[in-house]
Amino acid sequence: MNTKISFQQTSCAFPVNGATFVAVDRVSLDIADREVVTVVGPSGCGKSTLLNMAAGLVNPTGGDVYVDGTPVREPGPERGVIFQQYALFPWLTVRANVEFGLTLQRGVGRAERRRRAQHFIDLVGLTDFADALPKTLSGGMRQRCAIARAYAVNPSILLMDEPFGALDALTRVQMQDQLLRAWSAEQRTIMFITHDVDEAVYLANRVVVMAARPGRIKEIIPVELPYPRSEAHRLSPEFAKIRNRVWHAVYHQTPEEEPAT
Repeated sequence: MNTKISFQQTSCAFPVNGATFVAVDRVSLDIADREVVTVVGPSGCGKSTLLNMAAGLVNPTGGDVYVDGTPVREPGPERGVIFQQYALFPWLTVRANVEFGLTLQRGVGRAERRRRAQHFIDLVGLTDFADALPKTLSGGMRQRCAIARAYAVNPSILLMDEPFGALDALTRVQMQDQLLRAWSAEQRTIMFITHDVDEAVYLANRVVVMAARPGRIKEIIPVELPYPRSEAHRLSPEFAKIRNRVWHAVYHQTPEEEPAT
């Protein structure tokens, strides 16, 4: 497959109290077109900074980030970003929230906006709530609306920063299944940040384990489980084996370990 996102010796440092804090240190990683890559690691290891550089929200201080071979310098419509906070417009209905990004695109008429919005509202299972306001929705439903809104503007990449982190355990599992169903239908490239090892394994083609500060790649672990995935996969010996490997890589590391090459 073609490379969709490429980090090439990418670093990012910030000034903190008169010193330099290195959040990401010389990370090299290629993410293929239509691949789902999850990134997991200790708190403060640079996961979100890595995603923000891919989104164009933060500029690297060393190396570079490429999307489709072009250096990332700013946000772009080919990259949809979904954060832990739902960031919906509270005064707009589900349908109007999903349509919002389309109103900013030239050449997309009202009928086409409605058609595309309805497609993604149906895709994430909010058909019966299209005319509801966000305040009437559960947390999981609000996040589904945010995902539908990101999909509607037709990005080839979804960058997701702990989007299910605030949800209860059952809703979180349901959202994981919903995301995989949407991915199976639409086949976007997904970079997904999480603290949850089970979530990282369940969603991914590959799990990228970040090392403790400064943020580096400690290990990249393939997840050779077939799609579509289900509860049976979560309970399988194969899943347990991969989960244990990821868990050990995340929680049994020392600061002096060298980055993966």
